[in-house]
Amino acid sequence: MNQPVEALVEVPRPRHRIHRAWFVAAVTFVTIIGAAAFRSLPGLLIDPLHEEFDWSRGTIGLAVSINLALYGLTAPFAAALMDRFGIRRVVAVALVVIALGSGLTVWMESAWQLLLCWGLLVGLGSGSMALAFAATVTNRWFTTRRGLVTGILTAASASGQLIFLPVLAWMVEAYEWRPAAVTVALAALVVVPFVWLLLRDHPADVGLKPYGSEEFVEKPPPATGAARRAVTVLFKAARTGPFWLLAGTFAICGASTNGLIQTHFVPAAHDEGMPVPAAASLLAVIGVFDIVGTIASGWFTDRFDARRLLAVYYALRGVSLLFLPLLLTSTVHPSMIFFIVFYGLDWVATVPPTLALCREQYGEDSAIVFGWVLASHQVGAALVAVIGGVARDKFGTYDVMWVASGALCAAAALMALVIRRTGEEKVVASALT
Repeated sequence: MNQPVEALVEVPRPRHRIHRAWFVAAVTFVTIIGAAAFRSLPGLLIDPLHEEFDWSRGTIGLAVSINLALYGLTAPFAAALMDRFGIRRVVAVALVVIALGSGLTVWMESAWQLLLCWGLLVGLGSGSMALAFAATVTNRWFTTRRGLVTGILTAASASGQLIFLPVLAWMVEAYEWRPAAVTVALAALVVVPFVWLLLRDHPADVGLKPYGSEEFVEKPPPATGAARRAVTVLFKAARTGPFWLLAGTFAICGASTNGLIQTHFVPAAHDEGMPVPAAASLLAVIGVFDIVGTIASGWFTDRFDARRLLAVYYALRGVSLLFLPLLLTSTVHPSMIFFIVFYGLDWVATVPPTLALCREQYGEDSAIVFGWVLASHQVGAALVAVIGGVARDKFGTYDVMWVASGALCAAAALMALVIRRTGEEKVVASALT
């Protein structure tokens, strides 16, 4: 008996193409890596600038403090500007501003020029490249796997540190600090063509659904009044308890990472006789394990209670900081390596659960709310950056900073546990109306 014609025809299997969202995420990852180059430099400049210009560590710390504060305070406005003008335009301009600020430092002669170039210009540019950028891309292009993507994009900053920190430390040691500043400027400029040619603002621009979505999502019209919207969202969110708890915990996160370790670890280790390249290499190793820890945290955030994850992360970080004064010596030893690995895994593992809680509580405004929460992160970092420098000038050691930051992390762990659960978000929604 003859078989039907249809049975003799081999039906081609549909090809599973990679969704465009993953290419956008890849471009975002590379962009953040390029912008992260400047964040590798401040801790390496404290001693060289102190020796060349005789500026106090407190003054240099103030420039870093302005940079860190603007990195956070610019973020919510940048998220709103991305809604108004598009991601691609805002990010490209931000990279140019970073390059301009870093490049101009090679001609500075006075402390106010350091505050202007490294504090103001680089701070504004980097703030537009902050994690609110990653949050905006994730919210627009992904419906599922958001925790994982957030972890990957957060890890991009650590990857930039991993790539650039040893190179910049070698440059500072071999050729002084100016070639390192020029390298940072060039790294930011190199990324601009990739952003302009490859990044897209919304899935609808290329006729696609967001990754994981069953329905096509129309691109919203450009939002006007970017600054007004950013401030309005802040006032609405500030009427809810979860915002202050998230902002408080994230401020402590910034204080114990960017403000303390990233800014002062290298000079603190150098105080104990450790060569600058060796100390910088240890920070780079933090970057390696930060990638692992952040991506793992994103995976955990998709599966576990974000509040409890935050409590564990902060508690472990606090304990590790209390041991650091005992570990700093002139050589790299196994106990120090264990601290570096441990701290690296926990470095920005807090970001995916914090962003997830913002998304649960504040919905469509979550990117801007997270921008304000990130602002608190950077304000905490800014305060500790300058306080750490002043403490070093006054006491001749950083020991008091390690202990105080450990205590703050313990407080953050307790704060995370009392954040309102997802089931109670209706209370938050009613407060925002």
